[in-house]
Amino acid sequence: MIQTLAFYLFAVLLIASAVFVIMARNPVHSVLWLILCFFNAAGLMVLVGAEFIAMLLVIVYVGAVAVLFLFVVMMLDIDFSELRGGFIKNFPLGVALALVLLAELVLGIGAYGAGGVVLGVPDGAAAPLIGQSNIESLGILLYTRYLFLFEAAGLILLVAMVGAIVLTLRHRADAKKQNVSAQIARRPQDATFNARPPVGQGVKL
Repeated sequence: MIQTLAFYLFAVLLIASAVFVIMARNPVHSVLWLILCFFNAAGLMVLVGAEFIAMLLVIVYVGAVAVLFLFVVMMLDIDFSELRGGFIKNFPLGVALALVLLAELVLGIGAYGAGGVVLGVPDGAAAPLIGQSNIESLGILLYTRYLFLFEAAGLILLVAMVGAIVLTLRHRADAKKQNVSAQIARRPQDATFNARPPVGQGVKL
């Protein structure tokens, strides 16, 4: 009973927040509704036993992607009147895309009713282990059978991150640069001196 109530609660909040993401006029409010949508989707994943996907939704999408969107939107100087004008201008294109998506949904439902497509016969190597959660089974599978592919994916992401940092790095010609070697090689007698000004006279700078 509690599972059914939780499912309907998460499902209704998920659909409502997704609608408000599209209908909200303020982009900041849209991102906040999107975060609520991700949380409710994570709740649904927990109900079906996919704890790993729920954790990814909360950590990756809410903790990184949605927060990044929020900071970018808040830092941008957005003209809301221009946004409304662009909405009216692109309304026919949006209606056409909505009709295409609706046709794809109807086609997909019809294909599902006609029968599933047999892609292959599983060999049972990726079956969940008895007595362990799906997170433990997924971790064992990643770090045994797909270890090299997992490390290769991590290396590719590292190279992409370094490349993005290098591409966005800008060197200013007017900015003063710190010469660490010159500072280390500087002698104390070259850095300070004793002026010893006479009484009643100031120090020349």
